[in-house]
Amino acid sequence: MSALTFNGKKVLVLGWAKSGRAATKRLVDLGADVTVANRDAIKEDADVVALKEAGVTFIENDKAESLAANSDYLVKNPGIFYNHPIVEKAESLGVPVLTEVAVALSTFKGRLITVTGSNGKTTTTSLLGLMLQHDPKQGKVVIAGNIGTPVCDVVGDMGEEDTLVLELSTFQLVGIPEISPDISVITNVFANHLDFHHNRDNYLAAKERVAIHQKPGQTLILNGNGKDTPAIAQLTAGRVLMFNPDDQKAFAHENKAGDLVLDGQELMPFADVKLVGRPNLENALAATAAATVAGCSQDAMRSVLKTFAGVKHRLQFLFKKNDVIYYNDSKATDIEATQAALSAFKQPTILLAGGLDRGDDLNRLVPDLKHVIQVIAFGQTKDKVVAMAKAAGIPVEVVENVEEAAPVAVKMAKPGEVVLLSPAAASWDQYPNFEIRGDKYVAALEKALGKKD
Repeated sequence: MSALTFNGKKVLVLGWAKSGRAATKRLVDLGADVTVANRDAIKEDADVVALKEAGVTFIENDKAESLAANSDYLVKNPGIFYNHPIVEKAESLGVPVLTEVAVALSTFKGRLITVTGSNGKTTTTSLLGLMLQHDPKQGKVVIAGNIGTPVCDVVGDMGEEDTLVLELSTFQLVGIPEISPDISVITNVFANHLDFHHNRDNYLAAKERVAIHQKPGQTLILNGNGKDTPAIAQLTAGRVLMFNPDDQKAFAHENKAGDLVLDGQELMPFADVKLVGRPNLENALAATAAATVAGCSQDAMRSVLKTFAGVKHRLQFLFKKNDVIYYNDSKATDIEATQAALSAFKQPTILLAGGLDRGDDLNRLVPDLKHVIQVIAFGQTKDKVVAMAKAAGIPVEVVENVEEAAPVAVKMAKPGEVVLLSPAAASWDQYPNFEIRGDKYVAALEKALGKKD
């Protein structure tokens, strides 16, 4: 996939963690001379011992800046900002700054399918990967990337006949000089991560990397409702296909009878899909469009859509207790994600919301609260959540965090209602990440409810 070569090259890996560890192992396999720099001292586990024996040097960041001048490549953790002194030093000297995915793809020769987007990319990646894995004629199919498995951990065992399904974040994409997926999916584009990208244009440019180097014979799959879609469609040399629930001419759409339609063929009623809500309708259409292009059987697609209950923390069905349905949408770290979650329910809903205050106007949610009967506010944005609820004429209660919100919601909920954690904010005011926030919520629910059904 790439002209990058690492044999005999000096590579500085910045940031240990999961991606740094995986990149270092792969770079050693590829013959690189590797130095790892980390902010804190690295615990000497079995991997570190083995890598030291293989010639890897481990240092702390304060000793690394001078090494940037003597490195052929800098491979950084995707979450490290580009204004980091070591990154700035490398860029000023013309040293290519890469992410772990670029290292992995430098030797990959199989079929590459990528999924990126502001929202829905993990669910879409999961659906697509599982569909291909359920079709025996597809051969070996591996799911990796931002979804949790570093790509460097899997590519060493993959050949030309294998398929790699990658979820890619913009943090990863900006560190991949060139990528030309055989099938590329962009689920949607909203302004996001502007603290990292500085402005929407930079954010969009990172997403567009999955299109600009595609070749004839490759495919780009876009959301027909996206305002950036016409411009992105012009960037690829491959063919462009659209998914759009509302456009009967789109390659993947929902017909008036409520069936998913792919390239003119009815697949199944959306009512039979286990996932709920319009966001998951779009995710299902994006995944099945890509699966269709990949030659996946419709039986495999139907099987996955009927049984896949969702990705953890992403509009995740938890359980039903006393005829109340509980959902965990802790991944809803922006207003658009919570709008999408609320659109999934027509039942009376108790909304749990709040988190890091990034200056968003939560009153944008007011029109989406028509089925919300109670709001529980927490976190740094709790005052904004209260103001939003009052603007909509909805009762609101303030608590400290999700651990307190869960039992309050359990006590309030009546049969036929939905309890939904969909914070419309990042977690970092109280929790290290949205996963821990979601786990705390689920644990508090289960404690309040006793053993779930």
